[in-house]
Amino acid sequence: MALKVKAVERLLKFTNNENDPGVYRYVLKPELYTSLDQKKVVREAALRSGVSQGVMQACWDAAGEVIKAWATEGHSVALPGLGTMRFGLRSKSVEDVNKVKTGLIKSRRIIFTPSVELKDELKQTSILITCYDRDGNEVKRVTSADDGTVEDPENADDNSGTGTNTNTGGGGLPTGGNESEEP
Repeated sequence: MALKVKAVERLLKFTNNENDPGVYRYVLKPELYTSLDQKKVVREAALRSGVSQGVMQACWDAAGEVIKAWATEGHSVALPGLGTMRFGLRSKSVEDVNKVKTGLIKSRRIIFTPSVELKDELKQTSILITCYDRDGNEVKRVTSADDGTVEDPENADDNSGTGTNTNTGGGGLPTGGNESEEP
């Protein structure tokens, strides 16, 4: 199994200036990624488990409702074979408790933390890149030779330059720099 990616040569302009000629760069984007229909997933799970599609659909729907209910109560919920999912916030921080208000919330987030097994599977999956020039002609194929590093959302560095990573998923208030963001 391999992840398929295409690198397409595109003209990129970095300013709104009409005199900016721009530069051509190869931009990576997924190839052959489609959204699988829920019915197909349920049908395959029923086949693999040996239960009827109706029973599997009922279990699928019930699991979705339980995950939604528990996650909205602040729990980190296990997703079988995948990892955990929880809700969190991206918010600003303040020094004075009297300034704490809902206006500090910038956005609500869904945070997925992959299991070690899933990260290992992704790390071992090769990546195939097909390169296309600006005219749509295939010019090169590349198979990954990288170390397979997998981003870890729980231990990500804050690259926004705005402050400190703060975990507020369990209902706590953010603490730290001028602007705190949950990983």
